Amino acid sequence: MSTRVLEFEPMPTPIRVLVVDDHAVVRSGLSLLLSQQEDIEPVGEASSAREAILEARSTQPDVIVMDVMMPGGSGLDAVPTLLHDHPETKVLVLSMQDDPRYVRQAFEAGASGYILKEAADTDVVGAVREVATGRRYVHPVLGARLVEADAEAARAAADDPLSSREHDVLRLLALGYTNGEIGQELFISVRTAETHRSHVLQKLHLSTRADLVRYAIAHHLLEA
Repeated sequence: MSTRVLEFEPMPTPIRVLVVDDHAVVRSGLSLLLSQQEDIEPVGEASSAREAILEARSTQPDVIVMDVMMPGGSGLDAVPTLLHDHPETKVLVLSMQDDPRYVRQAFEAGASGYILKEAADTDVVGAVREVATGRRYVHPVLGARLVEADAEAARAAADDPLSSREHDVLRLLALGYTNGEIGQELFISVRTAETHRSHVLQKLHLSTRADLVRYAIAHHLLEA
């Protein structure tokens, strides 16, 4: 008579989460929420960016839920250090700041997600799971604002095709500066000044210095 051996699938390793916020009640609430999930395990808390760096070294989290505005420094300032020390760790920013600029700063710093503190519990849990798998997460409200902000930036770029440096060159050209004088004024080479002048003419579909002067006057560039 043969004995049948039952095989059990191993339980998946839970997502280890470090919660960073300067308010104890927020940390406790998040840790309690996450501890109620079968696939998530809170492994530590920190009240500042500095504490987060130290705590991450001892807890080795998979995900760090990080506040932005904290005493002693922004949470975003600590993100590059955290990711340098723990390349596999993902950072989910949890903030009251709903300005798209903060979202961009967070992603530029290396964060994998951005969610508002006003979000529902299920959204927070879902965001943790999302970034843990390597995907990006943006709170839906912020996602819509980012799209709108990008559209406005695109419209502004279409209305004014010149870069900041090209604006400087255009203004100086309209004031009568030579390429050499522009180079000295802007600390660039004469060749670079000539290149900027050529780009300005091409982008604005102009051909002469007189055209540049008229354009500069029409756009109030000589009033600065």
